[in-house]
Amino acid sequence: MPSPTMTLSISCPDQRGLVAKLAQFVYRYNGNIIHADHHTDAVAGIFLSRLEWELDGFGIPREQIGATFINYAQREKLFASWQGVRWQLRASDVPYRLAIWVSRQEHCLWDLILRQRAGDLPAEIPLILSNHEQMRPIAEQFGIDFHYIPVTPDTKPMAEAKQLQLLNDYKIDLVILAKYMQVLSPQFLEQFSQVINIHHSFLPAFAGANPYHRAHERGVKIIGATAHYATADLDEGPIIEQAVVPVSHRDTVADLIRKGKDLERIVLARAVRLHLQNRVLVYGNRTAVFT
Repeated sequence: MPSPTMTLSISCPDQRGLVAKLAQFVYRYNGNIIHADHHTDAVAGIFLSRLEWELDGFGIPREQIGATFINYAQREKLFASWQGVRWQLRASDVPYRLAIWVSRQEHCLWDLILRQRAGDLPAEIPLILSNHEQMRPIAEQFGIDFHYIPVTPDTKPMAEAKQLQLLNDYKIDLVILAKYMQVLSPQFLEQFSQVINIHHSFLPAFAGANPYHRAHERGVKIIGATAHYATADLDEGPIIEQAVVPVSHRDTVADLIRKGKDLERIVLARAVRLHLQNRVLVYGNRTAVFT
């Protein structure tokens, strides 16, 4: 097993000396930085940074790193103001807990479970949730708890209350909408915002329903898939990962759907892995992805 690491992710208003002061914090306590990525959006005036260092030999107990960093930032005037500063610490040996939400299409569900079982996704999957019963055998096959919560326009508020309670009960860090064909309400996302969705289109083209049929009608020469964070605006959340594949006039709608499903598996898995590695920083409706 690799040695555990700590990752510090920060987005804040840009100013001089941030890279040096962040590196100095790690060095001051005998930390060995193994990855350092930084980006400045000059138009937005935003600085984004991801620092990862080894915990072995680091001079601060991990449970005290957060408080020590706050004291250091205040003492060294790391930020001109804490307004607009977002930061997170995450240890590599503390696995994320995932909830996979799915409706009737199972291809992304199978792919995520098998990748997790193979060790490609460093996370735990204690919960599968669906608005249909037919995915229960897959969950039972892998010993994962399955919860069926039907959703109708009239029962949606009650259903989302049950969903939020389950996320709390299972201590879920991230929800993955693996072809979950329901729109989450703004009220839900206000209470739980860590949600990744896979959309079967290269957004912003063909947002909404039936993109492969619409792409076929339009005669496009490429189709794509997009993984993004869910927001109150349908299919307009910050984009994490995208990919495309060429198609031709000979391809039927069924061909597009088959090729699209392959892309959806790959794009969703890549996006989830990037999130689990703390490589995605969101600012506004954009992302910086440190690969």
